[in-house]
Amino acid sequence: MTKQSRALAIAKDGGEVQNRRLITAFFFAIFAVVIAMPTFGRAQTYNFSSIRVEGNQRIEAAAVANYAAIPRGTAVTAGQVNAAYQRVLGSGVFETVEMVPSGSTLVIKVTEYPTINRINFEGNKRLKDEALSQLVESESRRVLNPAVAERDAARITQAYSEQGRLAARVNTRVIRRSDNRADLIFEVFEGGVVEIERIGFVGNRNFSDNRLRRVLATKQAGLLRAFFKQDTFVNDRIEFDKQVLRDFYLSRGYVDFRTVGVNAELSRERDGYFLTFNIEEGQQFKFGNITATSEIDGVDAQAYLDTLRLKPGVVYSPTLVENSISRMERFGLKQGQDFLRVDPRISRNDRDLTLDVDFVLTKGPKIFVERIDIEGNTTTLDKVIRNQFRIAEGDPFNPREIRESAERIRALGFFTVADVNAREGSSPSQVIVDVDVEEQPTGSLALGGTYSTNDGLGLVVRFNESNFLGRGQSFGLSFSTSSDIKDYSLSFAEPAFLGRNLTAGFGFFYKEFEPGEARFTNTVGEFSPYLGFEMGEYSNMQLRYKLERSDITVESANAVPGSIIDTEASRGELWKSSVGYTYRYDTRRRGLDPNRGYLLEFGQDFGGLGGDYTFVSTTARAVAESKVWHEEVTLRATLQGGALYSPDGDSRIDDRYIVSNRDIRGFEPYGIGPRERSADGSLDDALGGKYYASARFEAEFPLGLPEELGITGGLFYDVGSLWGLDNTSGVGTVYYEDFTLRHVIGASIFWTTPIGPLRFNFTKALQKEEFDRDQSFDFTISAQF
Repeated sequence: MTKQSRALAIAKDGGEVQNRRLITAFFFAIFAVVIAMPTFGRAQTYNFSSIRVEGNQRIEAAAVANYAAIPRGTAVTAGQVNAAYQRVLGSGVFETVEMVPSGSTLVIKVTEYPTINRINFEGNKRLKDEALSQLVESESRRVLNPAVAERDAARITQAYSEQGRLAARVNTRVIRRSDNRADLIFEVFEGGVVEIERIGFVGNRNFSDNRLRRVLATKQAGLLRAFFKQDTFVNDRIEFDKQVLRDFYLSRGYVDFRTVGVNAELSRERDGYFLTFNIEEGQQFKFGNITATSEIDGVDAQAYLDTLRLKPGVVYSPTLVENSISRMERFGLKQGQDFLRVDPRISRNDRDLTLDVDFVLTKGPKIFVERIDIEGNTTTLDKVIRNQFRIAEGDPFNPREIRESAERIRALGFFTVADVNAREGSSPSQVIVDVDVEEQPTGSLALGGTYSTNDGLGLVVRFNESNFLGRGQSFGLSFSTSSDIKDYSLSFAEPAFLGRNLTAGFGFFYKEFEPGEARFTNTVGEFSPYLGFEMGEYSNMQLRYKLERSDITVESANAVPGSIIDTEASRGELWKSSVGYTYRYDTRRRGLDPNRGYLLEFGQDFGGLGGDYTFVSTTARAVAESKVWHEEVTLRATLQGGALYSPDGDSRIDDRYIVSNRDIRGFEPYGIGPRERSADGSLDDALGGKYYASARFEAEFPLGLPEELGITGGLFYDVGSLWGLDNTSGVGTVYYEDFTLRHVIGASIFWTTPIGPLRFNFTKALQKEEFDRDQSFDFTISAQF
């Protein structure tokens, strides 16, 4: 046999030996497991006849045993014992749990969590302790639960996150006290505010970024970021912004609008967000054919269609459809159709971009209002809320009317939350309307300041209560003063007089002022009760009575005997008694076109019902507004005028009209109109006029500055005149008693600031008279603090 053959044989014999050893070891292992299995089973089985609890102080032993739920006298496994351990620990009242089998007794050793002695907040400045206390579940004199404390810390962190403080952290710390008590401390690290540095839009073709930013509740941080509360990144506010963007576009006919997404990118320094709205505008649709169809026998659809103001060619808006439905349903109630429902069926015409609307008149289910339940109002009387409903118990149920009532309740401004829901009543044909409200403060005390180039610095103190004694009434007191004016006023109004849609109230004011460089002081006290009511969807009327006491005083050092002012002042104190009315028709906020509207106003006062002065005063005003160039520019035109008729020819300076910046800009108060002058100029009295007329044309537009600054610009052109006197006999010469036009052009800067609106007017009189007092610059500010 060769060496190679002997080597192969030896290797083969060795392999066989190795295999025999492995097989032998495998059989021995199986035999050992089989022998040991009964032993393992006996070691993991228990049988307890009793349970003993150790270490408990406040918790009864029986309660701990109930948590464990271990059966007595029955064999239990180790897994069941472990499950019992988990149940006791999961009760949340024990810090440690140990289960020790001791023969037939199971010993449960526990360490109870301490009782919370007090809860403290440390490091918080932006949110006060009272606000944080409302967020936490943990309470004093309750068992400390670490899991609950951690949830509390998470809630506090979320509250800071909603204020834009994304870096806020909250740690919990427990300080042990005697008698198993502990103080729970929430250590707050508020961090800095993460502001929104920039808001942009992608996909907007018809409206600029600036215009869309004005729609959003979220604002960009700007130079005045310390005053803004809406320039922080809050997820909930972003969701709200998406909804208001959709409402904005829908109200302008863009029915296919949608927000594809919102991208929020954190800056490299992690101190600001860049927010981008990705949107799809779609096409603008207008109303096409407007029709009405009746599915109710005996109901003429044309009569309902004739009540609508909606016309083809108007830009489509869901609000206009809703208003039309409400108008038709109210008309149905007047016709005795109690359960009439109007179903708008819209047909889309993509070719000519119109939407045809067919208002289908149908009969709704016969459901009645069983009752109206109001909860949550601790101060406001129930009747104040009930007055916002146009229905009462027993009336036919109309879901649309319930929604409108909810909006009226919210519009009161008395509640932070106002939810109105309907649920089934005592039978399927009855519903119960639930009104749940949460009240908010309705009173305010304001200290303010004013400044104008005419009146100088002024102080304003004002108290207002819009829900006086919980009756929904408004009450106000104010005091203002400047270098030339002292003004005191008191007002009261009841918006639901006699339980009807009538506003009744009164006003009282006392004013003492010395106009400009005039030689006289005028003191006026007035009491004026009034009654107001709506006459239509856009119109209202006010009826009033005025009782006025006026006095003109000329200091002896300034007296010019025989002058017109001195002659009028010599009549002393006068009483005026008058009745009057004012009619208003205003479509600027609720008309068919949200970008266009107008106001018509006409009023008269008739004096002579007692008192010392007989007169008829007539005023009229017309205002038209329009937004053009994708709503970037606002155009406004105002025409106004007045006429005073006194049959006895005895009007005084305080009866006649004067012209101020509200009428013609570019002139001082008493700066134009009839004037009495002496030859040497020592006498120069503005006399006012019996007639005035003016026209104002202006445009307001952005200046290209960041929108968050609130600065816009304007251009204007004013023209008007003040003329007419009863008495022109004086020691001097009367100028400008006849109609003479003045023309003014100018530019304005508007600045909306956190301390109040500022307006700067720069004017140039194109045409004026020699003795007119023009004003090339005017600056006003009104602030509250």
